[in-house]
Amino acid sequence: MLDSDKLTEMADRVHLTGERIPLQNRGETVAVLVPPSDLRALEALEDRLDLLDALDALADYRDNGGVDFEELKAGCCASAAAVTCSAMD
Repeated sequence: MLDSDKLTEMADRVHLTGERIPLQNRGETVAVLVPPSDLRALEALEDRLDLLDALDALADYRDNGGVDFEELKAGCCASAAAVTCSAMD
């Protein structure tokens, strides 16, 4: 079990040295203490990947057109009904 003094000590190490400290439970890493700069870099990377996905989707829309919302909604409802019906069999 991790007490608050040990957690404070580890947080100080991360802050002062930039060290990444994995937290483990039964030998498995379940979380990592990272410096704020690492978190900002990770979030910036995620934002960049989201932007690239959005640009790909926009290019696909421009190349292939879109689907009418009512058509999409009907398809989703039909799929949901099929899943519900097959689950009852």
